[in-house]
Amino acid sequence: MALIILAHPKFKTSLANKTIMEEVRKSKLQIETRDIHDLYPDYKIDVKAEQDALLRHHTIVFQYPIYWYNMPAILKLWFDSVFEYQFAYGSKGDKLKGKNFLPSFTVGAPESEYTTLGDHHFRIHEFCKSLEQTAYYAQMKYVDPVYFHGTSLVAGYTINDVKNKAKDQAKRLLRRLTELDNFATLHEVP
Repeated sequence: MALIILAHPKFKTSLANKTIMEEVRKSKLQIETRDIHDLYPDYKIDVKAEQDALLRHHTIVFQYPIYWYNMPAILKLWFDSVFEYQFAYGSKGDKLKGKNFLPSFTVGAPESEYTTLGDHHFRIHEFCKSLEQTAYYAQMKYVDPVYFHGTSLVAGYTINDVKNKAKDQAKRLLRRLTELDNFATLHEVP
């Protein structure tokens, strides 16, 4: 069973992330979802509840839209609060050791803008380095992210374009979760 930390400040009006989550919920996989913006609209994270949720699962998915080349503020606060000393790191901070860390996000602009000569100058993977280091520092297994470009209707994408891409991302995410679950089962990971 996987845990999805959903971090979308405007999830109710989202097109891409909402479609991804609708498709994931239709699957037969056992997945717990924690919509942290819905749980903590006041940004007062219940650290113990979040840590307990992390301890129940071997694979943790972080589902969110890219905001200014990063995660939404509530997810950053969630990491700052939940991945605390002696839980996620430190001499006794091995509670997440060996768990899978899987980013799943959406990007508004087209992929062509995420190149050296594009508007954003860097490939999307370069913006994930802090996530990768966070996983390594917490002794987790960083899994390459699942994502897609082109969620912005303002940029000319249609609702059908975005929904189809989101459904494809959900399929890729579910496939990845199944692979990770099968690997854990074969290797008897708790």
